Amino acid sequence: MSFRDFILLFAVCLVWGLNLVITRWVVAEVGVPPIFFAATRFAGVALLLLAFLRPKPEDLKMLFLIAMFIGAVHFSLLFLGLKNAEASAASITGQLGAPFSTLMSMAFLGETIGWRRGLGIMLSFAGVVLIAFDPASFTISIGLIYITVAAFVGSVGGILMKRMAPIKALRLQAWVGLFSFAPLFITSGLIETGQLEALARGGWQLGLAWLFAVVGVSIFGHGGFYTLIKKYDISLLSPLTLMTPVWGVVFGIILLNEPITARLVLGSVISLSGVFVIAVRQNRTLPDAAIVKKIGSGGS
Repeated sequence: MSFRDFILLFAVCLVWGLNLVITRWVVAEVGVPPIFFAATRFAGVALLLLAFLRPKPEDLKMLFLIAMFIGAVHFSLLFLGLKNAEASAASITGQLGAPFSTLMSMAFLGETIGWRRGLGIMLSFAGVVLIAFDPASFTISIGLIYITVAAFVGSVGGILMKRMAPIKALRLQAWVGLFSFAPLFITSGLIETGQLEALARGGWQLGLAWLFAVVGVSIFGHGGFYTLIKKYDISLLSPLTLMTPVWGVVFGIILLNEPITARLVLGSVISLSGVFVIAVRQNRTLPDAAIVKKIGSGGS
């Protein structure tokens, strides 16, 4: 990989990691309802990427289903998780998409795994359990449960994409945004309150956070990453994207004053080691398993 392309990947991972921390600030500290914020983000993506909706894909029904998994449902759960869990822990837990994709490839696509990837899967989950479970109070973080389910849902979307013809990243983003924002606004209206009050309370800082999520993540992040996918093998890119959770932990500590605990450090090392093993030893039936979710959901 050229130095210029590595800097691009470095910047994309930095943007993805920072976005988790910014979203945590929006939904937890500003108090914007999580599903409502997801709806506004997808509305912005759909509006800015309107030109990418043409030509219309052939299988709109399948694309709608995929959009629900990697868009509306995934982001609802992710943002609900970020409201209830620290961004540093969430950034590690979100990496469970890779072992989930491998497990579903085994169940539905006939993938077989050796002992190394099997060990990687066990390490991935063991590290997250260590982070999420508090032995002192015998409780488990509800926020990290939401994020674990979000990772699973996003991986289901990745499996469904195996049944579709390839689609460019920004075109996929445009259709996911178009299909996702209305169901999310409706859901928010039914179960959330205080949307307008939260917007007023957030002020210009909230507007900047929204713009960063739409332009920085969905357009720059995906556009840059898709450029790299076309140039380099996934087996090279996938392990390098583990910079994303590292940035999530770093920014969570620096910007949100999240504590550094022994459980967080040890759990992160264990889980990311497992994800690294899975990423290096690629899925044969779904080689882009670790990549699909990043393109579809924003890397966060």
